[in-house]
Amino acid sequence: MRTSLCVNALQMAFWRRKPDPGLQHHSDRGSQYASHEYREHLKIMKLQQSMNRKGDCWDNSPTERFFRSLKHEQLNYEKFKTREAAKLSIIDYLAFYYNGKRIHSKLIYQSPLEFEREFYKMTA
Repeated sequence: MRTSLCVNALQMAFWRRKPDPGLQHHSDRGSQYASHEYREHLKIMKLQQSMNRKGDCWDNSPTERFFRSLKHEQLNYEKFKTREAAKLSIIDYLAFYYNGKRIHSKLIYQSPLEFEREFYKMTA
């Protein structure tokens, strides 16, 4: 995986969500996340870097579970003619199903969007 791809994804997420300084950014120990370029972007965005411990597969299990869901609930059922078509399919899955409709037991059986709305109502 290229560092530039990871930096682009980080920038897109940062500008969409505009997190408060100090947000913890967790990743595995891939060279793209440990690169000087990626770490500089985290520093500029005032995000705190967190990485898996060496040899500890459990650190990354929530991310692995997410990608399993993405593959089994969306990508296994489509053949994409272009990279753009694949990208749009993933965005649709994230925006409309995974974050909007799919309930999560850890979020009191609400979708992430419902949980976030409730959270901000309580803190406003």
